[in-house]
Amino acid sequence: MAQKYSRVDGKKSSSCSAATIVVIVGVCLVGVWMFMSSSFAPGQNLVLPAPDSKTLSKGKVSTNPAIQFEDNSGDLPEDAMKDGINNQETTQGGEDANTDEKASSEEEPSRTEAEDTDGKSNDEEPTLRNEKDVEKNTGDEYSSDSDENKKSKSEDRNSSSDFEVEKSKSDESQEKTEKEEENSSDKKTESDSDSDSEVEKSEPEEAKDKSQSEEKVEKQEQKTEENSGDKKTESFTAAGAQSEILNETRTETGAFSTQATESASEKESQKQATLKNEDGYTWKICNVTTGPDYIPCLDNIAALKKIHSTLHYEHRERHCPDESPTCLVPLPKGYKTPIRWPKSRNQIWYNNVPHTKLAAVKGHQNWVKVTGEYLSFPGGGTQFKNGALHYIDFIQKSLPDIAWGKRTRVILDVGCGVASFGGYLFERDVIAMSFAPKDEHEAQVQFALERGIPAISAVMGTLRLPFPSKIFDVVHCARCRVPWHIEGGKLLLELNRVLRPGGYFVWSATPVYQNKTEDVEIWKAMTKLTKAMCWELVVIYNDKLNEVGAAIYRKPTSNECYENRQQNDPPLCENNDDPDAIWNVELQACMHKIPVDASVRGTNWPKTWPQRLESPPYWLKSTEVGVYGNPAPEDFTADYEHWKHVVSKSYLNGLGIDWSSIRNVMDMRSIYGGFAAALNDLNVWVMNVVPLDSPDTLPIIYERGLFGIYHNWCESFSTYPRSYDLLHADHLFSDLKKRCKLVSVIAEVDRMLRPEGKLIVRDNAETIAEIENMAKSLHWNVKFSYNKEKEGLLCVEKTLWRPTEVETLAYTFL
Repeated sequence: MAQKYSRVDGKKSSSCSAATIVVIVGVCLVGVWMFMSSSFAPGQNLVLPAPDSKTLSKGKVSTNPAIQFEDNSGDLPEDAMKDGINNQETTQGGEDANTDEKASSEEEPSRTEAEDTDGKSNDEEPTLRNEKDVEKNTGDEYSSDSDENKKSKSEDRNSSSDFEVEKSKSDESQEKTEKEEENSSDKKTESDSDSDSEVEKSEPEEAKDKSQSEEKVEKQEQKTEENSGDKKTESFTAAGAQSEILNETRTETGAFSTQATESASEKESQKQATLKNEDGYTWKICNVTTGPDYIPCLDNIAALKKIHSTLHYEHRERHCPDESPTCLVPLPKGYKTPIRWPKSRNQIWYNNVPHTKLAAVKGHQNWVKVTGEYLSFPGGGTQFKNGALHYIDFIQKSLPDIAWGKRTRVILDVGCGVASFGGYLFERDVIAMSFAPKDEHEAQVQFALERGIPAISAVMGTLRLPFPSKIFDVVHCARCRVPWHIEGGKLLLELNRVLRPGGYFVWSATPVYQNKTEDVEIWKAMTKLTKAMCWELVVIYNDKLNEVGAAIYRKPTSNECYENRQQNDPPLCENNDDPDAIWNVELQACMHKIPVDASVRGTNWPKTWPQRLESPPYWLKSTEVGVYGNPAPEDFTADYEHWKHVVSKSYLNGLGIDWSSIRNVMDMRSIYGGFAAALNDLNVWVMNVVPLDSPDTLPIIYERGLFGIYHNWCESFSTYPRSYDLLHADHLFSDLKKRCKLVSVIAEVDRMLRPEGKLIVRDNAETIAEIENMAKSLHWNVKFSYNKEKEGLLCVEKTLWRPTEVETLAYTFL
């Protein structure tokens, strides 16, 4: 060996001392080569560990400090901090991470060694899963971990702690590491021609180093376990089996059928398809007549041309295109981050909703005014020019039994205008499902949503409203211009369907307090109709300040009046007519009987608010199977506890969301409304959506004092673009992939979300990866991404990015 290296130096070993020097130099060079080649393999982006620290195991690494979850034995496991939080430096970081993973996967021997030093082997994983299955069978929702799991989690904590130390190193240190890695790769290549004996010599030293490293790891584990005491952190897998996912059971004998089953006219499911090319997802901007305000199912001009009559407002109903669009809606010029609630109730940015027609037409009624760069809302309306709060309190004064925020919690506001009535009901602990058509009163619902007030675009036309029966405590109509009395009272009978027995209908309209010929005729017709419907006229009040009046009717709580009528007009519905089937079901000019069985929904009024939020409805039977396979009342309670746990332990602190910027929230697949209930203390409102093919639990959501709607996610939602600050999808997308184009659903998500809005997805790992790739292709920021044991959690943030290519949707043009 000495002679070899002396030839390289161009000298001969002429003496003993010279030979000794050459030998020493040669040994040093060999040692350097062995150290570099055994430390890490070429292609691995390895950060050198700090003294007494443990080298990180494989997987994506958080850019957020793991310590933020140390006190949270909650929804997110601590190893999620290693495997997937991505903060603001998103897309580029994700690409780098993927590149590193690919390079690392090509070096199987090195990866195996890293796994061994991590204290885990692949053979151990099935055992851990079996232990968690045993814990699940015990029925403990948040069961404690076994000793082996404690040790495994302690290792995860050590790894996260070491990462914090390593992250404190400067970029200069990382660059140095990369250079050393490159040198190592070069030296290893050059040394391939050396004898095998040199490699064999390095192995004992490598084993010795590895043994010393393992001793350090064990000492660190013991120290960590001593410091952590009895602290236990549930893993994502255990939570998925017990509380995190709340596994659903799909049994035909369950308590809840689906809306798709109930409604015979549900549209045929669309075929699954993809919109990918070799380079990834391709996005284009929508070229449509309505531009930034495009609502696909309401702006289908081609479908409207085929309508033979508009007498029943058919042209204002949903007419969805054959294929949901996959293009992106453009932003209004000069769009700004929306003003936050509650300031937004009074003013919004003009550029965000640049429409002035309503201000010109209704400005004198204090609907909306243009004030510089703002649109301002004085809080008035046609019936309450001097303010909504005065109007709300006057109703309470006229009818104390209405008891805003106690007996009355959820109302339906028909023809809501800019929804100031619903906006000020929040101060009385009342939530309003407000709706109005997309008509000549330009952007009224869009104004409401931009203000932070719940509203949807809808009309009372030929089809039932997308709500179950007997769910609204009060129905309100202030100058809503709906002809209630025509065609046998078909439209008023639809309100009767959705109104609770014992609920009130507040009709604030000119026929109540004016004596014009037309008003008098309408009043007579309404009086006749409401008596035939067995509605009791409770009170007529006159508001002298606003110079308006209102008639308040009460729906009966028994069938006695129906049975004593001399004429069956309006008729009672047939016994086989399901009042809860709504999807594309035509209106019927009939009344459904009042339930008489004390155990059936609709016979008793819910508990007062807020007690009703946490209490299972009285009509949930223990003999019926709930969505998750337990007795229905237990299912309800478990769901509520689960979402309180997830929201408090993870969502509020762990996803990097500034909740003070969140106002409009949608739960795209709600079961019992537990997610919305868990957010009750925040300054937000939640639209709970029950998909057509999900268990029909929407009546439960209303019973607990929340609201929601049925919807088919293979179609567009009836809302304006940029309506919501946060969308939440719990195991929705994996199911949708079976029935419709997932890319069109994501395009709809993009349409509904405001820029800087968040999407939280909980789903299987395959779907999470697919959604994350789509989000990156949309230039969204990945705030959090984590998956383990085939389940995952993703949080992404929409940006202002819009594509440059254009797609013209011909059916939106005349």
